[in-house]
Amino acid sequence: MNEVFFIEIDENDAGKRIDTFLADEIDGITRSYLQKLIESDDIKVENRQKTSKNYKLRDGDIISVNLPEPKQLKVEAENIPINIIYEDRHLLVVDKPQGMVVHPAAGNYSGTLVNAIMFHCGDELSSINGVIRPGIVHRIDKDTSGLLVIAKTNEAHIGLSEQFQEHSIKRAYRAVVYNNIKEDEGRVDAPIGRNPKDRLKMAVTSLSEGRRAVTNYKVVQRAGNFTHIECRLETGRTHQIRVHMAYINHPLLGDPVYGPKKGAFGITAQVLHAAELGFVHPITEEYMEFRSELPKSFVKALRKAGFSEAESR
Repeated sequence: MNEVFFIEIDENDAGKRIDTFLADEIDGITRSYLQKLIESDDIKVENRQKTSKNYKLRDGDIISVNLPEPKQLKVEAENIPINIIYEDRHLLVVDKPQGMVVHPAAGNYSGTLVNAIMFHCGDELSSINGVIRPGIVHRIDKDTSGLLVIAKTNEAHIGLSEQFQEHSIKRAYRAVVYNNIKEDEGRVDAPIGRNPKDRLKMAVTSLSEGRRAVTNYKVVQRAGNFTHIECRLETGRTHQIRVHMAYINHPLLGDPVYGPKKGAFGITAQVLHAAELGFVHPITEEYMEFRSELPKSFVKALRKAGFSEAESR
């Protein structure tokens, strides 16, 4: 069944090309695929007879989006280098780079982490999530870097999923946010659900409209109008850190969805890194914990924001 929704343009997005705007707004769909949808009139500006891919948006425009039902395509293995931190016959832990999509989606069936792990593992991946997401137990956003655990067997997949459902998985992230956080640590306990005004985004909602979400944070370092923080998740909702930090007026640096449309220092992707991951091995029952160093893109953002070299690690 096709997915149909509408987006209203305000003055902040006026002047942008429609294909560029939608590529930023709709997660997991390529600009080239969006251009095809515009050409086929599946995406158009209401009250216009025909919309072109280079149409410049105007304040008050309403875009109608008709996303065709994803085709059940066979996902191909691709020889894409990946950083494997740990591997045994049941699971592997990878360090995903910023900019890599975790699993295929409409218009984006190649170049993903799934394509890479399929090449590395062959047929040795959990089949629970089907052909589009083999082995995928959890995910992080395209522009978030860091640690993910992948299930190679169905038994491991079930055991890991239970730990995620019980919120017993240890997950710590590093982030750079706007504005100076005065307290050294804090906690955001606020439900998250679909934004009623923009279904492409998540938002803090009432508990009846969303699900409980809890983020604990502490300050690593302050620098002018920016704060380097560590976040530990008690729950795992979509965009949780990004939504919670924006909710308390500290959106992530480089996040055009929940923060300023034009990021400081020309940074166009959220500065967010999954730095620690801990869980009980679903087969051996041994507790395992992994850490990932801050990637070069994160360190570069720290330097641009004025943080000292000592914390750029």
